Amino acid sequence: MAEIDVRLREDVHQLGELLGDTIRDQRGDAFLEKIERIRKGAKAARQGSAKGAQQLSETLDSLNDDELLPVARAFNQFLNLANIAEQYHCIRRRSADEPEQLADCVLPELLQRLLACGHQSAELAEQIASLDIELVLTAHPTEVARRTLIQKYDAIAAQLAAQDHDDLLPEEREQVQQRLQRLISEAWHTEEIRRVRPTPIDEAKWGFAVIEHSLWQAVPQFLRKTDQQLLAATGKRLPIEAAPIRFASWMGGDRDGNPNVTAPVTREVLLLARWMAADLYLRDVDELASELSMQQASDELCSVVGKTAEPYRAQLKLLRDRLRETRNWAHASLTREVPAPLAVLQDNEQLMAPLALCYRSLHECGMGVIADGPLLDCLRRVATFGLFLVRLDVRQDSSRHTAALTEITEYLGLGRYADWDEPARLKFLQTELDSRRPLLPAHFKPEADTAEVLATCREVAAAPEASLGSYVISMAGAGSDVLAVQLLLKEAGLQRPIRVVPLFETLADLNNAGAVIDQLLGLESYRARLSGPQEVMIGYSDSSKDAGTTAAAWAQYRAQESLVQVCAAHQIELLLFHGRGGTVGRGGGPAHAAILSQPPGSVNGRFRTTEQGEMIRFKFGLPRIAEQNLNLYLSAVLEATLLPPPAPEQQWREMMDRLSADGVEGYRGVVRSHPQFVEYFRQATPEQELGRLPLGSRPAKRRAGGIESLRAIPWIFAWTQTRLMLPAWLGWDHALGKAIERGEGDLLRHMREHWPFFRTRIDMLEMVLSKADADIAKLYDERLVSADLRPLGDHLRDLLSQACAAVLELTGQSRLLGHSPVTLASISVRNTYLDPLHLLQAELLARSRMRESTADSPLEQALLVSVAGIAAGLRNTG
Repeated sequence: MAEIDVRLREDVHQLGELLGDTIRDQRGDAFLEKIERIRKGAKAARQGSAKGAQQLSETLDSLNDDELLPVARAFNQFLNLANIAEQYHCIRRRSADEPEQLADCVLPELLQRLLACGHQSAELAEQIASLDIELVLTAHPTEVARRTLIQKYDAIAAQLAAQDHDDLLPEEREQVQQRLQRLISEAWHTEEIRRVRPTPIDEAKWGFAVIEHSLWQAVPQFLRKTDQQLLAATGKRLPIEAAPIRFASWMGGDRDGNPNVTAPVTREVLLLARWMAADLYLRDVDELASELSMQQASDELCSVVGKTAEPYRAQLKLLRDRLRETRNWAHASLTREVPAPLAVLQDNEQLMAPLALCYRSLHECGMGVIADGPLLDCLRRVATFGLFLVRLDVRQDSSRHTAALTEITEYLGLGRYADWDEPARLKFLQTELDSRRPLLPAHFKPEADTAEVLATCREVAAAPEASLGSYVISMAGAGSDVLAVQLLLKEAGLQRPIRVVPLFETLADLNNAGAVIDQLLGLESYRARLSGPQEVMIGYSDSSKDAGTTAAAWAQYRAQESLVQVCAAHQIELLLFHGRGGTVGRGGGPAHAAILSQPPGSVNGRFRTTEQGEMIRFKFGLPRIAEQNLNLYLSAVLEATLLPPPAPEQQWREMMDRLSADGVEGYRGVVRSHPQFVEYFRQATPEQELGRLPLGSRPAKRRAGGIESLRAIPWIFAWTQTRLMLPAWLGWDHALGKAIERGEGDLLRHMREHWPFFRTRIDMLEMVLSKADADIAKLYDERLVSADLRPLGDHLRDLLSQACAAVLELTGQSRLLGHSPVTLASISVRNTYLDPLHLLQAELLARSRMRESTADSPLEQALLVSVAGIAAGLRNTG
């Protein structure tokens, strides 16, 4: 097995030693020695030592009740420290003879390839400037770390950077060491898990913190480098108003199954975003005012500020005053309705124009080197974040709109909307949308659920257009689902267009997506209401939970192809919104490869995707890491637009049809048809306990019921904790196995070599299988599952083995990830710390199920810490 880079290994060892010193200081040498015995036993057991396994088991069994929590915390903290070291290693200083990271050189290399393919310099510059990429930040319950700890982790990474210099003096190195020791000690003595469930406002503030502490610095630096790379390759510059990547959010707008997200919450989040944006720009403008002390100015600037010795400061003072008014008004409006004074900034141009005027003046007066410093960075932020920081999407389940309209039609004596067929619904909705009269009388008093739907629509109508993204309809299945929202928004007083976006999530709805959009675009009045592209959201999580990832992946691909064809036929632009999760089971995986594997024509300069849960922190939590991921997104969308992958050959399609049919048969044969499956799932995994833990503002279930009622996140998160990883691979075992039995292995290998879609799916499958561990899953069964259900566990682990064998047959390797020894080494190191947490968690689950314990009891806290530690160790958990 390949060795981990020596510098990374040294960083991990150093942080581990400092954590050990901290633990010793609090709990003494004997406790630290016990931790070390557990670690060594786990390492030896991994290497096949029966003695090591016995030592591990005996040491864990000997733990007193008051030792359970600190042991869990010790291994949890080490895995978090390992994550910090790995993240820093991706961005560490490199010597001149070291190769650049892919993320840092991907755009220059792509530009050279595009030029070689005949694309012109001006075309490339225009294409990059006009890219429309939007990353939608969502809060999900797999991000369990508290914000205060995340800030300490960021500070630890900064100290790793501070010591990464060969010429540090001994006293300077000692200062860094002391600072690291303090930070690790602070983290150890800080409760890492929140005691109460976060509110949607808490989640929104967490999202704003990512922008404040990372993206605010990363975005202008990313655009500065993009500009330099574009100039070097084409001789063209990136316009200052260009914003190829922007950000949106679901935090405070996603009310699908979350009763805690209400109309007042959405209003508060919109105001908080406005307050935060004004505050961040104020800091920028204060800094600019202190720097731009120059006297010479253009006639254009002088005509605005008059005769003054410091024209730039005069201009910035006017802007600063307006930003203060905006911030103060937004803050006051959080608690009461306050009319906006005239000075409050209402339009992004009011923020951009004064800064752009200073920029033009400096260039005109020969001070371009000054203009292209912090002032340009501020302009780039204005172009990207605007007055509202992020655009807030609103999401609601289609059934809530149906229920609201049913109450309305019954009140009006028109019958039950829910009972009408699709033609009747469409006729009614079109008639009312075209009508100039209101649908509802002023004295209508709806029930609570309908009142909330209408109140949300009123908030959408009242909010500034630039503050909102799209209105997303989850579990959409028909054209009437879209028109229903348009009618409710019209009734709420919305006078401007907003993108109303159907989210197709189930296998059946994905297969019907093209037909639904074709029907909508065939309605003349609907096309007239469109402003901009037709946006459609592709659901990865629920489609995978419904049919397994084999069938879901192919349905998602075919749905996109169909939507591209339909929109082209109607001469309407298409914007696809990808609802990808962090895990393979929820459509996750490396974004760069995923984008390049989309159907040809489906990207076309536009791309929208969710960034979820703890993956936001891993991908955007540090400015330099964020830069790298923004580089990857921009390059992948540019390449997918100008060098799209080939359309699949007919025999590939036929093979995917067979794989899909076999995959869904294998998946549903277990999940839906096996009579013991639901009970086994609940005994073998922490699914029930996850619902009690304060992991997010949203309930674990949409409604009462079995597997079908579970959200995709806890469904996958529970299996990840036991390392069976079932949702990510179940179905592939059956599909690939049958294909190989039919003698189609050569065709599968040909597809993997020549079709990016199939290669990406197999690569992601291989990655998740490498993290799965049948032996760990069996330990959960032995401790938690009743004897009559254990044969099902044996069967599932046998299916896991079959999936691994099929992938190895396909890739021609002797072991999973044999082509990536560094990744294998990283997983191996983590297993030494994960194994004790798994064993401890199984014991904690058993004890928790045998006794009544409160949420703040040491047992429940230790259980939650084990959940957090396993999530940290496996990274893409939810």
